[in-house]
Amino acid sequence: MEIVVCVKQVPATAEVDLVVDDSGRGIESQGLVQEMNEWDEYAIEEALLIKERLGGTVTAITMGGEGVDAVLRRCLAKGADNAIWLKDEAFEGSDAYATAKVLHAAIRGLEYDLVFTGAQSGDDNYSAVGGILAELLGLAHAQMVKKVEVGEGTLVVNRELEGGLEETLELPMPALLAIQTGLNEPRYVSIMGIRKARKKEITVKGLGDLGLTGGEVGEAGSWMKVQRVYAPPVEKEPEILTGSPEEVAGRLVEVFRSRGLI
Repeated sequence: MEIVVCVKQVPATAEVDLVVDDSGRGIESQGLVQEMNEWDEYAIEEALLIKERLGGTVTAITMGGEGVDAVLRRCLAKGADNAIWLKDEAFEGSDAYATAKVLHAAIRGLEYDLVFTGAQSGDDNYSAVGGILAELLGLAHAQMVKKVEVGEGTLVVNRELEGGLEETLELPMPALLAIQTGLNEPRYVSIMGIRKARKKEITVKGLGDLGLTGGEVGEAGSWMKVQRVYAPPVEKEPEILTGSPEEVAGRLVEVFRSRGLI
């Protein structure tokens, strides 16, 4: 079973006060901790579990500038066999479509039975790359996948729907699956795995290696361009009621009456 997993490095922003950068079109990344996208952790884990059951190889692939190879080293430390780093200044500013084109150019020449992506990324949350990549590769695909069962030339997958519902689909292979969190329990990276990963080669490919032109990637090759990033304005301030319980209750009654609630 040959599996390709697309992974991404994103800034950790859960408990950080974000600042818009000088361009007004992004956030200031200096000082932010960079980590593997959460959804991709589950994608690489599922690929490794399938490999351990059925044999084969796992190839991790990422796109970005200096430092993003750390996510590839993490994948190798977990047990991935190969790693491909798509690195070129021309890729900067790529939207989901341009990113999918770059990934497609890198993957189309590989042997694969399955291609995994995360269901979304923690920085933009577009959930678009997986579907576009599947279309470019001509593969059947499923989004928000919560369970994978590999059969003889087919897959049975459960995917998450709105309202807590799930549906079961049967797909032919090869196929692309966009993996949702909770599918498995991602393994920790061992010290021995880290040491082995340092010695493994990462294949680096640029624009020319992929047979693409500058007009197909980056902002020039993107369908969507970010015009402005900003914090939404505060339109209403909360009113905090103080005083004795009787005073607070009386004030609440007045508010409810003024709004026609009682």
